Amino acid sequence: MAVIKIETVPLQSSEDIVRVRQAVRAWAIELGFGLVDQTKIVTAASELARNTVDYGGGGQVKLESLNDGMRRGLRLTFEDQGPGIENLELALKDGYTTGGGLGLGLSGARRLSNEFSIDSSPGQGTRVMIARWK
Repeated sequence: MAVIKIETVPLQSSEDIVRVRQAVRAWAIELGFGLVDQTKIVTAASELARNTVDYGGGGQVKLESLNDGMRRGLRLTFEDQGPGIENLELALKDGYTTGGGLGLGLSGARRLSNEFSIDSSPGQGTRVMIARWK
């Protein structure tokens, strides 16, 4: 699999979340994603960016356009150095929230992605990778 293009975007504020949404949409369009796939990856990115800012204390997202033979994809890796997630299994359940929201951020992002991985430990921060393929 070849990485065609990489960009890292800081995530410290609500304005950065808007910038990430705009960048992800632009990259998805450039990769030829249809409207449904654009919406799915932008929505997932928005949820994960919000989590990075609100729960992780800020961080960054790395955008990568991918080419895997006939497939083209967009991989997003969100990283923070925040408090981490104590119970990943619980955090990935629909409806679980520590912030008073709907509790669909992580589980929703997982459903909207073709690939999803998360690595988090208390006191070590969190790294979430999602990918969407065309």
